[in-house]
Amino acid sequence: MFTGIVTDIGEVVGFTPTAQGQLHRLRIVCRYDQTTIADGASIACNGVCLTVVASGVEDSRTWFDVDAAAETLALTTAKHWRLGTKLNLERALKIGDELGGHIVAGHADGIATLVSREDLPDMARFELSTTRELARFIATKGSITLDGVSLTVNTVADVTFSVLIIPHTLTVTTIGGWKAGTEVNIEVDLMARYAARLTEMK
Repeated sequence: MFTGIVTDIGEVVGFTPTAQGQLHRLRIVCRYDQTTIADGASIACNGVCLTVVASGVEDSRTWFDVDAAAETLALTTAKHWRLGTKLNLERALKIGDELGGHIVAGHADGIATLVSREDLPDMARFELSTTRELARFIATKGSITLDGVSLTVNTVADVTFSVLIIPHTLTVTTIGGWKAGTEVNIEVDLMARYAARLTEMK
């Protein structure tokens, strides 16, 4: 489990397609202490929970390897990650950690596309669109995770929604580089999903 509070920005420095392109082995560099990264650990990369298969230090930089499998490549923006891609990173939540965002599973539900960006004096407003299937779980003032960042929904209209981003978040995440047409991973709020399921079963 995660909170949607990004703790580092990593960079893809190794990319190896395997299994006829159905699996991508990625090497990501970061500022984490390598001694704290165990094989089998979970790290959210742009909101996608991936399992560490190896780690080390090279040129004073920590690196870790993960595998992006076929389903991940089909459902998320991982299909577009290449050498140099910057990723929002978050380590798995520990019991007793501060829950600064909201409960995030790291299981991206799909992709949202940035429709427009409006830079305001004290923040930026982003309008995004997603599928109708996912849009039904998005509500004004509800929580949403975009590329691993916990955000509050500002407005909703059919399959489009907007979020307001403060300068700090623009600086410490990859959101500052978003522009119209950017695709991002979206994870809807778990509570919204369970509420919808309970309604369906009545």
